Parts: sequence; structure tokens; C-alpha cells
Amino acid sequence: MRIAGRVVLITGASEGIGAACAAAFRRRGARLSLVARSREKLEAVGGPDAVVTCGDLTDERVRARAVEATLEKFGAVDILVNNAGVGLYAPARSAPMEQVRRLFELNLFAALGMAQLVAPAMRRQGGGMIVNVSSIAGKITLPWFTLYSASKFALNSLTDGLRLELAASGIRAMSVCPGYVRTGFQDHVLAGRPPDALLRGRRFAITAGECAEAIARGVERDARTIVTPRLGWLLIGLQRLFPSLVDRQLSRISRGLEAAEP
Repeated sequence: MRIAGRVVLITGASEGIGAACAAAFRRRGARLSLVARSREKLEAVGGPDAVVTCGDLTDERVRARAVEATLEKFGAVDILVNNAGVGLYAPARSAPMEQVRRLFELNLFAALGMAQLVAPAMRRQGGGMIVNVSSIAGKITLPWFTLYSASKFALNSLTDGLRLELAASGIRAMSVCPGYVRTGFQDHVLAGRPPDALLRGRRFAITAGECAEAIARGVERDARTIVTPRLGWLLIGLQRLFPSLVDRQLSRISRGLEAAEP
């Protein structure tokens, strides 16, 4: 898809991958509509010409307001980037259900709600693209991140289903599965912390800008799935070919967290 002149609606756009996506799409000539909690940050990211919607994306009224404001100003939504998400470092066997519901409300149901709102406009336009920012954890279950993985596996499945459902209307859907990205993600998790071994691996992380560029290039070539960095495909392949081996390695990494549990 050619991005120049397109209307791009990005959730979770005030910082991190979302803000980097705003910059990447703007460089390519897109018109922006941005959603997040902080109006000040959104205005700094989007500039004077962007549509800014401030609020909690798990509130269906905020989602509706974002889409309505975008259509009112630009008359279209060509690309939806469902980037907003949250983490939870807690064992599935004991995580508080209230936190689990909050996790799924943002990571899955808010994305679905946004897709449902933009799909009619995209169908009237004769096409569009829905981009769901998932995670490598949506391809390989991470035992220190089980519930987050579950939400991202569900998001990947949703993306595949939307692609099949909407293909006849010219609407594409793309999953984005980043590995470790240097953002403030871990500062905003609902609870817990990652294993020390994972923290030590930060030196192998990509930047939010690199992730955003991979997303924009994926949109340009109508990709189905983006894994960034591409080395992540090796891990996915190993999991499929040698699941027991990968399971042992992931379990070893997570033992430090289990030992620290009360």
C-alpha cells in the first residue's frame, strides 16, 4: 500500500512504538490520527495537523470518539495501527483475575473494538489495512509472561481471521511480532518484573524507531506478518521443530522468578 496521503489511526501513540510509528508514517506523507491517555504527549508527537483523541482505549466511547473525529476531519481511515497494549508478569496459576481482565481488555478487546469501528468505513472506501501490534510472545509462549502471551496469541488469531473475513472488501490485516524493544513498556506493566536473564539481554534489543520502520515497510508491501528483528523467525522455527528443547531453555530463564515468589 502506498502510504503518502493515507489516513493512519494509531493507538497508544504518545510514546514508544506508537510515537515512532507516527513519525515513520508522517515521513512517508501520511495524515495522522492519534489516541492515548496523554493529550500533551500526543500533541507533541502529532503536531498541529494531527487528530488527537485523549482517553482510556478500553472505554468504547473513547474508541468511537477517535474514529468519528478521524472521519470528520479526513473523511477516511486507510490504516489502523492497533498498538496500545500492556504487560503482566504474573503466573497464570495465581494472577488476580481483575488484572487478567484488564490485560485482555486492552490487548485484545480494544483492538477488536477499533477494528469493528473502522471496518465499515474501509469497506465503503474499497479497502484499507488493519495492523495489530502483537509480540514474539504471541508466537512462543513465554512462561514468565504466560497471560500476556495468551492475549497476543489471541490477537494474532484475530488478525488472521480479519484478513480472511475482509479480503473480499479489499481490506488487509497484518500482525507485527517484535522481540525486545527499548521502550518504557516495562515501566507500565500491571504487575511484576521480567527475569534477570531477560533484562541482561537488553543489549540485543531494537529501538522503537527500528520497529516502526519495519511496520511501515510491512504496510507498503502488504505483508501478512512482520517479525522484528528478523532473527526472531529463527526462534519461532526452533519452537516448531524442537519444542522440548525450547521449552527447557525458557523454563530455565523463568526459574529465577519462581524462586523469588513468596
